[in-house]
Amino acid sequence: MRSSVEGGQQNTSSPGGALLVLAAAVLWGTTGTAATFAPSAGPIAIGAAAMGVGGLLQAAVAVRALRRDAVILRAHPVLVLLGAVSVAIYPLAFYAGMHLAGVAVGTVVALASGPLFAAILERVIDRSPLSTQWLVSAGLGLAGTVLLTIDGAAGRSSGDVPLGVGLALIAGATYALYTWVARRLMGAGAGSRAAMGSVFGIGGLLLVPVLIVSGGVFLTNSRNLAVGVYMALVPMFLGYLWFGMGLRTVSAKTATALTLAEPAVAAVLAWWIVGERLGVLGLAGIACIALCLAGLSWRRS
Repeated sequence: MRSSVEGGQQNTSSPGGALLVLAAAVLWGTTGTAATFAPSAGPIAIGAAAMGVGGLLQAAVAVRALRRDAVILRAHPVLVLLGAVSVAIYPLAFYAGMHLAGVAVGTVVALASGPLFAAILERVIDRSPLSTQWLVSAGLGLAGTVLLTIDGAAGRSSGDVPLGVGLALIAGATYALYTWVARRLMGAGAGSRAAMGSVFGIGGLLLVPVLIVSGGVFLTNSRNLAVGVYMALVPMFLGYLWFGMGLRTVSAKTATALTLAEPAVAAVLAWWIVGERLGVLGLAGIACIALCLAGLSWRRS
């Protein structure tokens, strides 16, 4: 028997669901640093491998759920296709933006813009109100991401940053869109595995041609292959599995705000392992994001 959340929209968030989303965000925060261990693979190949293979795995483990909820999914073909296209665009824009703007800046811009796009979608289409708690918490998170962006851009050549930021914004918009689609499918009665499996499975299929064209680098270099396997299995497969479970009891706008943990994790790893600069503004940004996460996770929104 499905929970009441899977049978209809719900605007409250449970601590358990928030923790699952947060854990997924921590895993995603490792992707930028992991990608630097396979520089010869390139951002397009990395993105196609990570989300393409990860998406197909999501569909594979959701076969029973997909069969069970096939009628519901077929009743919403536009939603499923919209989510799948967003899934396919997201990794290409995200990793290309991060490659051009830097690990910290690219991740920050993509994830900072996600809550804004998600809130716009839910406000305009779902008529969902924005609580004071969410506004204050998200404001702290966005302030933190701005500080991280300024800090990260200070020590980097400005030539590629504007294009990288633009691609990161596209990643933020598509991330918010497929999160919203998954939540809508769950609200229509589909289980979380069916919703995520359908969107990510079709999205993964859309990325297969890109992977075929660019994926040769994984067959000729063992390090590239190891990075590709890690990206597909851990942050993309396991991370999105947890994310989908969390979405049962967490609204799309709150989920995207909770994933502001990703830029903080990415910034710390970029400073610690990659050697990217993290100064006072960056540390202040991480502190703001921590306050944001506390506000979103401690109470229902």
